[in-house]
Amino acid sequence: MGLTSHKVLALAVLIAVVMTAGTVWLWPRLAKQTWQAVLGRIGALLATQLAVLAALGLVANNYFAFYSSWGDLLGTGDTGPVVIHNKADASGRLLVETIGHASVKGGGAMGREPSQSGEIRKVRIDGAASRLSTEGYVFLPPQYFQPEYAQRQFPAVIVSTGFPGIAENLITRFNYPGAALKLLQDGKMQPTVMVLMRPSPALPQDTECEDIPGGAQSDTYFTKDVPSAIQASFRVSSDPQAWAFMGNSTGGYCALKLAMRHPDVFPTAVALSAYYDAADDPTTGDLFGGSKQRRDEANLMWRLKNLPQPKVSVLLAGTKKGDGDYRHDTEAFVDAAQSPMKVSYSMLENGGHNFETWSALLPSSLEWLSQHLKVPNQTA
Repeated sequence: MGLTSHKVLALAVLIAVVMTAGTVWLWPRLAKQTWQAVLGRIGALLATQLAVLAALGLVANNYFAFYSSWGDLLGTGDTGPVVIHNKADASGRLLVETIGHASVKGGGAMGREPSQSGEIRKVRIDGAASRLSTEGYVFLPPQYFQPEYAQRQFPAVIVSTGFPGIAENLITRFNYPGAALKLLQDGKMQPTVMVLMRPSPALPQDTECEDIPGGAQSDTYFTKDVPSAIQASFRVSSDPQAWAFMGNSTGGYCALKLAMRHPDVFPTAVALSAYYDAADDPTTGDLFGGSKQRRDEANLMWRLKNLPQPKVSVLLAGTKKGDGDYRHDTEAFVDAAQSPMKVSYSMLENGGHNFETWSALLPSSLEWLSQHLKVPNQTA
């Protein structure tokens, strides 16, 4: 029986109920002051708590689709190769702190010199237009420090976690710098500056990358403040064709929405396990000031059906099974997309809404991204 099977959930709930009832029934017999009774009480409490926690864990996993199978949960599943399909056409400088170098998973950095392994810098990006501020990390590829690239400008991608994730996860759990470094070594990715961030610059609120009436202006922060600050502080191109937005979960939704709203800022986007409509829960509050028009415009399917489709290229990456309605919603999005919008997609057979799934999708997604980033009029 699979991890998400209703039979497994029912069995876990039944065991939890039986263990709880059994503990209550046996408790008078375990009330004696003997070492056997004491051990019995400890064992009964531990067994009951484990059974209840297991049942609650399965309920939460079935609801949020974190893990799709036992192999997914234990990290033993074989996700197989990732194949990307293309739909046929019908402000001021930053204060930075160097914190480390990129390392390839299973290997290590090629050296401690930035010209060999690149460099990771911690930054705080203060928004002149939005008045928002948050910390993040910037990965500078090895070529950034090599003499032959001294006059070169680099493409850049803003990478966002899901909510309420922290930017460190993009280094410690995903290892974006290491994945990029490996692709650079294999000649599958061009040197690219990565700006690693969380999706809300107004925590604890989940802003869903919206300009909230009377509230946080997150759309403005990501589309104006962050690019301006990065361009003023690092040797990156100011041409929109050299910029992209990428993210997982909430970050993936932000990537798609910001690209569709601002194709002149982010003409390329990559969305890992994204959803297609703004969340509406206690963490978001009222994002739209009661405006139905704003609410509709945050729904990406509504935008495809009711507004002119933007000239952008997007990659949708996720799983066929194990992540709730992802496959159904993504296929509907792909079907609704029309020229000049270009949609590519890749799906693993199985996988939950978790880091293991996204890590498996990361190399092919970065390779696709690199093929779409362009720095016009670049000098050798």
